[in-house]
Amino acid sequence: MSTTAIIDLDLPGPVISRHVYGHFAEHLGRCIYGGFWVGEDSDVPHVRGIRSDVVAALRALRIPNLRWPGGCFADTYHWRDGVGPRQDRPRVVNSHWGDVVEDNAFGTHEFLDLCEMLDAEPYVSGNVGSGSVQEMAEWVEYVTRADDSPMAALRREHGRDQPWRVPFWGIGNETWGCGGNMRAEQYASLARHYSTFVRDQGGNHVYRIAVGPHDDQYGWTETMMRSFDDLAADPAAPADPFQAISLHYYTMTGSWSDKGAATEFTEDEWYLALSRASRMEEFLARHSTVMDRYDPHRKVGLVVDEWGTWWNVEPGTEPGFLYQQNTLRDALVASTHLDAFHRHADRVVMANIAQTVNVLQAMLLTDPDSGALVLTPTYHVFEMNTGHHDAASLEVHLRDAPTAEVDGRTLALVSVTASVKGQGALVSLSNLDASEPREVVLDLRGRTVECQGARILTAPALQSHNTPQDPAAVAPTPFEGVREHPRGLVVELPAHSYVTAELRLT
Repeated sequence: MSTTAIIDLDLPGPVISRHVYGHFAEHLGRCIYGGFWVGEDSDVPHVRGIRSDVVAALRALRIPNLRWPGGCFADTYHWRDGVGPRQDRPRVVNSHWGDVVEDNAFGTHEFLDLCEMLDAEPYVSGNVGSGSVQEMAEWVEYVTRADDSPMAALRREHGRDQPWRVPFWGIGNETWGCGGNMRAEQYASLARHYSTFVRDQGGNHVYRIAVGPHDDQYGWTETMMRSFDDLAADPAAPADPFQAISLHYYTMTGSWSDKGAATEFTEDEWYLALSRASRMEEFLARHSTVMDRYDPHRKVGLVVDEWGTWWNVEPGTEPGFLYQQNTLRDALVASTHLDAFHRHADRVVMANIAQTVNVLQAMLLTDPDSGALVLTPTYHVFEMNTGHHDAASLEVHLRDAPTAEVDGRTLALVSVTASVKGQGALVSLSNLDASEPREVVLDLRGRTVECQGARILTAPALQSHNTPQDPAAVAPTPFEGVREHPRGLVVELPAHSYVTAELRLT
């Protein structure tokens, strides 16, 4: 039986912010050192110590924003340690990730230089757990103020005359856990306090992101929303003193002590991972419902600034470095999340996959022996979806969609999302069925269309992944399985595949 996807092309919905395709770079394992940063004396091609091929690969994704320096590391990070001449910077212990010592070679100037190379907007996570209000306020002044204030003068001493534009500031990280083990009421008060001193400087307007819940912590969300003044009183008034709360959720097939293997998994574990990934839809809907009670005009954004798969580390690697391979399964976990973000574009304003290079569900892997750069299957999903950036979402109604019962939940085996921008539209289709192809009729209403081309991401085995020896084992290829249909188009989705189809509207 065919699945029908009804799409009204002439009824655009909320805009899918490009920022839901954001990324995350923490001082963790080889994400910064050996990933982004190779140093100015390295034989690896670089610009001012930043690895050139990593920058080129991420620019191809049109990376919209990058979150730094953590994660848990953020609440032990003191920004003054990472500015000034590198030879004078103090060494610090990274107690969260491997208990290693680092020399602070990569700090504020290097991060913002990287963002300029990427043409990405910086998202700085401030230190609430072990820092102070003054420390965070001075950091904002240091990077964004243009006049001769004390911190602007210090920045100039360190070689940067003009300020940077840094719109996104996190008011701590995971304060319910590694960021301080706080209770919700305690943190809600701190968030208001800190946010008051994270101020606009000159032409830089800050968007403050307070720590929200993880998983199904709906009580935390309610406490944070109660901390606002009356958001319903004046529909035109902005949210204040912060503008968004975060949400964290990781996908695994086991427990926190044994999360499951990245590449050695069964078909049952394939479905289990995708079922658990699909819980993001539930979390977004329910946290949004709580937020709606206090914020009916949806002034407060939801920022999913940590998400992705978390598997056991690769054998033989440092457990605290969180290095894992990335298979076709991870790619479809990513498509499942991105579809959920599209469907909740009215509330989800940003998301950051964890993490960009060499850590967890990475976009890129750098081989420490050969120096090779590997694009992961997840990278390709992000690249195939660039057409959704800042496009208007289109509601999709599925009929006769196949399902499976997995882990006590019903898993939809076909997912479809779509968006429109100008005279073009992009439709993304996921077939989560491990073994069966699926036919999807795209019932396209309101406009006539012509398919301009399609691409597919799949591989012979569920466990397929890319390596320096086989870098294109999972890579997109042209797809001929889209044809005309009396209702619009029909797509023949192979088993375990991801397809994007570009449409021209007439």
